[in-house]
Amino acid sequence: MTEPSGETAPEAVEPAEDLQEGATGTPAPGPDATQEPDATQEPGTAEEPGSAEEPAEGAGTAEEPTEPAGTAEEPGPAEEPTEPAGTAEEPGPAEEPAGGSGAAEAAAAAELSDAQAELAAQRELRARIEARKAEKEGPLASGAKLSGTAADLLAAVRAVEGGAASGSAFYEAPEPAPRRPAPETAPAVTVRPPAPVQSSEPAPGTTAAVREVLAKGGAPEALAGQVAAALGEAAAAALLDDPWLLLAVPGVRPEQADGFARALLGPACGPGDPRRTVALTVWLLERAALQGHTALEIQAVRAGLAGHAVPDPQSAVEEAVSAGAVLVFQEEETAEEQPEEDEESEGDSQPAEAGTGEPAAPVLLGLDRYALAEESLADALARLVRTVTPAEWDGSELERAAGAHGLVLHTGGEASRAEPVALAVAARARGLRTLITVHAGDGRRTADAAGVNVVTVADLLSGAVGPGRDEEGALALDLLVVLDAPQLDVETAAVLLESLPDGCRLVLSGDPEVLGAPGAGQVFADVLAARVCPRIASRLPDPGPLGELVSGIGAGELNQVEAPGKEIVIVPVRDAAEAVHRTVQLVADSVPRAIGVPSEQTQVVTVGHGGSAGTRALNAALKQRLNPGPGRFGGYDIGDRVAYAPAPGRTVTGTVLSADAEGLRLRCGDEAFLVPKERVGSALRHGWAVTAHQAAGTRWPAVVVVLPGDAAGGLSRPWVYTAFGRAERHLSVVHGVDQALPRAVSEGVAPERTTRLRPLLEALLAAPAE
Repeated sequence: MTEPSGETAPEAVEPAEDLQEGATGTPAPGPDATQEPDATQEPGTAEEPGSAEEPAEGAGTAEEPTEPAGTAEEPGPAEEPTEPAGTAEEPGPAEEPAGGSGAAEAAAAAELSDAQAELAAQRELRARIEARKAEKEGPLASGAKLSGTAADLLAAVRAVEGGAASGSAFYEAPEPAPRRPAPETAPAVTVRPPAPVQSSEPAPGTTAAVREVLAKGGAPEALAGQVAAALGEAAAAALLDDPWLLLAVPGVRPEQADGFARALLGPACGPGDPRRTVALTVWLLERAALQGHTALEIQAVRAGLAGHAVPDPQSAVEEAVSAGAVLVFQEEETAEEQPEEDEESEGDSQPAEAGTGEPAAPVLLGLDRYALAEESLADALARLVRTVTPAEWDGSELERAAGAHGLVLHTGGEASRAEPVALAVAARARGLRTLITVHAGDGRRTADAAGVNVVTVADLLSGAVGPGRDEEGALALDLLVVLDAPQLDVETAAVLLESLPDGCRLVLSGDPEVLGAPGAGQVFADVLAARVCPRIASRLPDPGPLGELVSGIGAGELNQVEAPGKEIVIVPVRDAAEAVHRTVQLVADSVPRAIGVPSEQTQVVTVGHGGSAGTRALNAALKQRLNPGPGRFGGYDIGDRVAYAPAPGRTVTGTVLSADAEGLRLRCGDEAFLVPKERVGSALRHGWAVTAHQAAGTRWPAVVVVLPGDAAGGLSRPWVYTAFGRAERHLSVVHGVDQALPRAVSEGVAPERTTRLRPLLEALLAAPAE
């Protein structure tokens, strides 16, 4: 969304202070927070907001002050919060209208362009996945008499919780996808013309009808387009029948939907209305997905419903399951363990629920979209493992593993990226069709230098670039190397791996210490934990003082690091206002003058969008200093630095080149493109300052990390590791969190995400018994 043009932060009016005002080197014990900044103070702790960081303005949350001002604590590198950003949606392949039949259609098919053929192949691939999803849908509406799938789901909840059966008894193991023949030829990576964009705008009549219903219920009419897009052509009738469907629109809160329902239904609605409880259950799971969860324990869902005044949370969950709105899961326990436990407790015939055995696996609730994605992803990984033809390759440990296995994991820091790139070069020399994918365009640099084809995952899946596909939609590849693998969310990973042919080798490479994917799931972490394939840990250390500092943070240590070339500078501050003031000075004057890195190559990273030193406040202050203007074009001016989100969870930074009636024209790296006028408010924000989640996958010559005192509660080791690791030459830490930083580095483990991929993989690729 647009930045508030009138919102400004304190501006630096004093002469710019040199970087020598702060200490260089590693964190050391700092002065009391009430004292004047000491020239020897080191970086302090940083907080990150608990909610997911998203490019969209509404996604960010304000920092929560959790540390009272007190005595001085030893400053150290900041930890990064581990809560995921807003849901990352995978850019799906565009679909073409279905063609006609007969001779005319055959003639038209012969003239299909490469782009259209690509779209058709992707459409078929998506159709197969959707067909699997359709098989899972319950046939009955909420409140109807139960039978079929819905009855099974409800039985699963009751039987599992009552100890009568395992939840897995109600679900069959997913069948492996049919084997696809590998293409015989390998087209080179080509850039295709953009496919015609099909309008996703709802029909004017639909929007007008929804607007009338919203007005009748006292809801903002501006939501009409979003409601119509979310609910389809019958949106108006659906809302009249079930006003709580308004919760399907991002940003709508339960209390707002309740008010809308009361206005439409009057006394006929209440807190226990089945329509309300079903909608709230789905909303809770969608909200959990923003934090990275693909499922939630049933007790957590019940607690959430109780927090929204649902009188009978247990019945509400059963209603949601019976309606097919949510699915229930419980992972099957190892079959061999129970008999052994029974033998050990001979003569003690107490049932398992008496508490003598191991606790049963928790009952989970999830949405079908994430359940389908995790099952499809597990199937695809298992297929690659089973269908590869082992070969003996000479070379590094990574090359030998990739030759012998269909799936290999590679871990390491920034320097280790050279190893999978070298693997790709060697594979090409062996005649294999090879491609490297990255999360953000900045990640191309290492591979481009080696002359290897590199594309972003989003571009590959959109069909803008790629090696071409066979008649079944499989990519013409023998080896796919995925860098920045921790940034893969489960839906993106599922579509990517479903596109790989049988026999294709897959190498997932990344740094397991960085912040996780901005969407639901933790693909890289789950596959690592499953131990179903070789794992190669790089021994290449990241160079220089910055590499030493970041490596120590990854190990949970805040080491003392010598920085003779001002690679690390600590700027202590007492409050958020001073943090904003010092940040502006660093970016506009001190870093360019003392380090030689211009302002346009210096990136500010902070803990969240809201708060007194969040991205909004910092961007307002930086714009006033670096590119003042009234924000004539939707809150932006020519020359503004911006952060653009082409898809939720993926952010690129650039500069506004021009503006016209169509929208804003940006330059991001070497690419110039148009952001349509209707997308400026939702996909664009000022970009001098970004969050750590937005910065993941990209590095800049100089980085200023801002850690105001009220950010301490959001700090974690992954947040600090990611934020500090974005700097290539110079890191300035605006530090005001005292002991919260070293505590976060040593103790600030990221919150666990609840996912199902690991047990699914373990079941499909279980190692044979020894």
